[in-house]
Amino acid sequence: MRAPLTRDRIVAAAVALADEKGQAGASMRAIAARLGVEAMSLYNHVAGRDDILDGMVDAVFAEISLPDDGTEWRAAMRDRAGSARAALKRHPWAVGLMDSRGRPGPATLRHHDAVLGALRAGGFSVVMAAHAISLIDSYLYGFVLQELSLPFTGDGDLGEVADGIRAGLPEGAYPHLMELMTTRVLVPGYDYGDEFEFGLALILDGLRPDEDQGGSRES
Repeated sequence: MRAPLTRDRIVAAAVALADEKGQAGASMRAIAARLGVEAMSLYNHVAGRDDILDGMVDAVFAEISLPDDGTEWRAAMRDRAGSARAALKRHPWAVGLMDSRGRPGPATLRHHDAVLGALRAGGFSVVMAAHAISLIDSYLYGFVLQELSLPFTGDGDLGEVADGIRAGLPEGAYPHLMELMTTRVLVPGYDYGDEFEFGLALILDGLRPDEDQGGSRES
């Protein structure tokens, strides 16, 4: 017996299609076909395409680990950023949508509230917490976009790309670029993803709580 159609099943099918084919691949017709129903039957459970997009974004936010109460703020921001990066790599279509929805779902709201709460508990004023989240998320989303656009996925692909670049260059051209490639990028075990931790550490080291944790919490 086929499982009954629900909003959660529709959203899950849309997420799976977007993972396979990109956001455009999760059309109403394609979602219905994946679920084995007529497209019009979807409208008994969702208001339309925008409602599905809201659900898809909320589903990705639901995959991001949230800081536990009492977690030190740097650890909370580091772990949350790492979890968010992993979720966005699983769902590349979501990078440009995460903060774009005018009707955020419960997982989205819970996520933002928990992140703000961790910073406020760590001594950040409302204003400084907003600054911190903006800075961290700008770095997070930008890094994931860059990471997803790279023309290699592993050591083998990276070696082929590097060989292709070097093969077309005159001897002695671009010495600094060649130095980076030979002494850093092509060293066994190199992982571009390691750059994420380095940059995130710089950002977190540059942030400072601006309130006395034992005093007023007013911004």
